[in-house]
Amino acid sequence: MSLLPELRYPSVNELVSSARALAAHRPGLCALRQVGSSRAGRPLHLLSVGHARRAVLVVAGAHANEPTGGSTLLALAERALYDHELRTATSWHFLLCADPDGASLHVTPAPRSLLDYHLGFYRPAGAEQPEWSPSVLPPDRLPPETLALIRVIDELRPYLQVTLHGTDVGGSWVQLTRDVPGLAEPFAKSAAQLHIPVETGASDAAGWPASGPGVHVMPAPGSDAAYPSMPDDARHSTWYHAHRYGGLTAVVEVPMWASDLVDDPAPHPAPAAALRRLAGRLLRDGLEVERVLADALPRLKGAEGPLLRAAQWALELVPGLAADWTHTPPADTTMAYVGSVDAFGRRLPLRAAAMLLRVLRETDDRAAPRLEHLVTVWSEAFMDRFRARWVPLEHQVEHQARTVVAAARHAREGAARRS
Repeated sequence: MSLLPELRYPSVNELVSSARALAAHRPGLCALRQVGSSRAGRPLHLLSVGHARRAVLVVAGAHANEPTGGSTLLALAERALYDHELRTATSWHFLLCADPDGASLHVTPAPRSLLDYHLGFYRPAGAEQPEWSPSVLPPDRLPPETLALIRVIDELRPYLQVTLHGTDVGGSWVQLTRDVPGLAEPFAKSAAQLHIPVETGASDAAGWPASGPGVHVMPAPGSDAAYPSMPDDARHSTWYHAHRYGGLTAVVEVPMWASDLVDDPAPHPAPAAALRRLAGRLLRDGLEVERVLADALPRLKGAEGPLLRAAQWALELVPGLAADWTHTPPADTTMAYVGSVDAFGRRLPLRAAAMLLRVLRETDDRAAPRLEHLVTVWSEAFMDRFRARWVPLEHQVEHQARTVVAAARHAREGAARRS
């Protein structure tokens, strides 16, 4: 019988309560402890199952707007608790939420539509994201959440770190800091069984080598980036910290709404022209939000905060990204890649508009209705263009959990072959 609550997107407090229940059920096997505090003083908790030195670290909540990871983490913790084979010679460690401050600001845990999702949307600026901050900040300015995560990695020295991420509309894919031979097959099988498309040309992994459909291996540090304008580079994130101890990181992405447009490996008839069109739309959409911001900003004195910073940060990315798509040869020429870039180009100004709308609503600003219209129209157009369909939460969780377990097994086998 499960000790966990009914499957849904849990709050951080619910994550902690569930983890505490698991630890209390098997105190000799499980332990829950605080490993740090956020900038606002919220505790960061680590749940450990097993005592073996060989460790797997699973991180949830690195991005506040990606809620599936919390549910997956609890499901994995319970499996590790009851499946003796899973923890044979391996301990499992679960960082319940890497960014509890961010989680407190993203307020759509059970969206009924993409519009619902965006009306409560929050994703911090890059420098405030725990995993990404080392790629944009000097070591002496890293936030406490990042430092806590680094300390946990230094303590556990995991052979595998898995960070649970997600996307709003699209498919599932995996990003690896080092290849895990054998992972592509169970990943693809799970996605097919659960009717989740595989994002074979993920724009997040543009130009990266693939060890199988949807399984992307990050280029070595020093390689040219596909999007030179982007300020944050995965190769300088906390994902690479496990390499100090011979480990690697797997980033497991799963969609809330699925679209087959990102799972089409056929060649695009004119990818460069398509990317130029998408760049033009990105600039136009970004400019619409910029105009609202410029009009409202003089009235927002005193309303500065994480929502406004995040909206401005997203808008700052638009010109450079549009230039990358216009002047850089396509990193991929498939229909799937163009579809993924299309989603990226819709997502960025929509998120900026959604976060700015929340600021305008809080201040009862006169520009709010105009921005609400944009968020509504863009959300509906996004869903229509991608023929998006809801992925049941139990399928999101099951696919993510299966992929984590497969990654742990194949990474362990790979490490054994190298030793």
